[in-house]
Amino acid sequence: MESPCLLAFCLLAPLWAQGINLSQGEAGLPASPLVLYPWRQRAGPSRVKRAWVIPPISVSENHKRIPHLLVQIKSDKQLPGGVIYSIKGPGVDEEPLGIFSIDKFSGKVFLNTMLDREKNDRFRLRAFALDLGGATLEDPTDLEIVVVDQNDNRPLFQQEIFTGHVVEGAVPGTYVLKAEATDADDPDTDNAALRYSILEQGSAGLFSVNETTGEIRTVQVGLDREVVSVYNLTLQVADMSGDGLTTTATAVIYVDDINDNPPEFTKPEFSMEVLENTSGVDIGRLLVHDKDLPGSPNWLARFTILEGDPDGAFAIRTDPHTNDGILSVVKALDHEGRDHFTLTVSVQNQNQLHPSAPQTTRALAMVQVQVLDVNEAPFFRENPRLASVVEGAPPGTELTTFSASDPDTRQPQALSYSLAYDPADWLLLDPRSGRVQTKRELPCRSPFLQGGWYTAVILASDNADPPRTATGTLSIELLEVNDHGPALLPPAGVMCSEPSKGQGLLLSATDEDLPPHAEPFHFRLSPDAPQLARNWSLSQLNATHAVLVVLAPVPAGLHSLPLLLSDSGTPRQERPQLLNVSVCPCDEGGSCQAGTAAASTAGAGLSFGALMVILSSILLLLALALLAAIRERCHRPPRHEGLLQSSRDDLRDNILAYDEQGGGEEDQGAYDINQLRNPDFFPPPCPRGKQPIRRDAPYSYATPPYPRKLPASPSDIEDFINEGLDAADSDPNAPPYDTALIYDCEGSGSVAGSLSSIVSSLTDGDQDYDYLSEWGPRFRRLADLYGH
Repeated sequence: MESPCLLAFCLLAPLWAQGINLSQGEAGLPASPLVLYPWRQRAGPSRVKRAWVIPPISVSENHKRIPHLLVQIKSDKQLPGGVIYSIKGPGVDEEPLGIFSIDKFSGKVFLNTMLDREKNDRFRLRAFALDLGGATLEDPTDLEIVVVDQNDNRPLFQQEIFTGHVVEGAVPGTYVLKAEATDADDPDTDNAALRYSILEQGSAGLFSVNETTGEIRTVQVGLDREVVSVYNLTLQVADMSGDGLTTTATAVIYVDDINDNPPEFTKPEFSMEVLENTSGVDIGRLLVHDKDLPGSPNWLARFTILEGDPDGAFAIRTDPHTNDGILSVVKALDHEGRDHFTLTVSVQNQNQLHPSAPQTTRALAMVQVQVLDVNEAPFFRENPRLASVVEGAPPGTELTTFSASDPDTRQPQALSYSLAYDPADWLLLDPRSGRVQTKRELPCRSPFLQGGWYTAVILASDNADPPRTATGTLSIELLEVNDHGPALLPPAGVMCSEPSKGQGLLLSATDEDLPPHAEPFHFRLSPDAPQLARNWSLSQLNATHAVLVVLAPVPAGLHSLPLLLSDSGTPRQERPQLLNVSVCPCDEGGSCQAGTAAASTAGAGLSFGALMVILSSILLLLALALLAAIRERCHRPPRHEGLLQSSRDDLRDNILAYDEQGGGEEDQGAYDINQLRNPDFFPPPCPRGKQPIRRDAPYSYATPPYPRKLPASPSDIEDFINEGLDAADSDPNAPPYDTALIYDCEGSGSVAGSLSSIVSSLTDGDQDYDYLSEWGPRFRRLADLYGH
């Protein structure tokens, strides 16, 4: 038995797909349409399968009767226990939720909210039929709900203000801009059929709009930016082919400028003034007027000086903000040379005139420029001024007259001169005439000379108020004069006595003069001694050196050779020189043999003049030392100290006589040493006065300290005596060794003989020194030397 196929019963009336009613449903509800797919025939005996299909259901957007029954579905497998219906899909269990619902027992599908086609234009749901146990009775079927559009949206322009440009003088039909609008309603219906129009554009009526495309174009001539530069149009768009909802917008159309107006001067002539000797300054403006768009190339002016400026002293440029011509001076003007200029200036735009503009000639203007006189500083026509003077010129020698000129010929003024820089104070300047003279002789070796040139700065001032000053540089060349002959360097040397040994003596020279009055030097033997040429030869080595060699063996010793040295100056200076040559025997290596060099060089190396200078210096020093010694001797006070001074640590209180060979008890008496310490002890017949200073005493010798410190112990007596001897030798007041020495005054009537051998006898042979051997071992040596 064949299983029946599913039957779909649609209770929605009227049935839009078939447009018929098949049955009546429940009371108060519309009938459900039943749509059957045709039976599918198979070849031969076969089963027939049917399917239930629900046609699309249409519902208008913005439906306000809610809930609204859309359709009722039923299954042909209605069981006694009943069927459970359900739907799924967008609007049910998917976003947006809650739009549709179904009665699970009756199969009625309801609309629960208002629909908006612009958000969702259709919904595709799935319908299910289940038994009470949840088993599927039928295969799921599609349920499509179509939202029907309503004209509920106004058309909208894509922007509130549209902007366009069109050049002035454009021909009719010139495209300007396109206004575009959109409508959210169904584009396949009249709800979205748009139409454009211009509601307002002024009285000219120069523009039109295509009602379907929204393009705006010009419709007639007459666009002039200088008359109207901006047009404001009110646009409208309407749906339903122009009968529905409307919206407006604004179109702003700018008329672009063309160069159809040439610039013009505001007046035919301009007057200006400028101070002389000024440059790089603006002296005035030339005003122009142009109707074209300010700041554009069609408006900017370009000025040209046509006549009146042959030297290019003026320049004119355009002020980009005001379009004025700015006249400036680029070269300093001289009032005395020319005090007035008449310039012819033209003006035109930077861009060429448009062909549609009327052809006119360039605008011209006359500019009168007056050059004003000012006090100008004097100037030196030759600056720096070069002068020269020979070396050694006497004071008062005129060097040059460094005068300035005053350019103010129409205002004669007096000029005065002064020295601003004269580092060596060599110059004397006349303040009225500018004549320069020497104040003193100019030395060639001055540190103020740079390369033989002396530089001074001179100021020239006028007597205006305030005065103007010019600065001039005076460069003086000090010309070298050949007033010095060359000098031999060195004046002495050592040579070998044989020609085959040694390489000769290298000679050089120096000259106080500067080139070209110095080297090359010329060396030669003096013609006054022709015999020297037999043994000696002098050959030039280079510009400053020569070599002296021996031609034949010469005896060892000092040889003085007269030479003649000359320079290369003009006039040539020749100077005789004496060369001291020490000749010595040499070994094979060309060196002086040992023991002969010192002897051969004795006296060599110093010329006669040098020896005289040295001897004079020695005599002068000796005279000064003698004067100092005499002065010191005359001013020294007399000394009255005793032979021995006080000493706190004197261990020798007395002198004891230990010789017991005679005299008895009288010889045992001690000698009181305090008598030597007291100068008053000595009798008056022997007064001690100031001793004269020795003539041979050096000036640097000072009087030795007195009194001397006594030795601390008897073992130091030798050191004490030696120190006393050194002090006596260096004492300028003590007599020399070859004079009678006064040791001390022994008083009148002394039995002791004199200690001086010079006083007692004229020769040592008259003395008897044998008694010295009796004084002990230390004096025995003296007895052997002087005894008979």
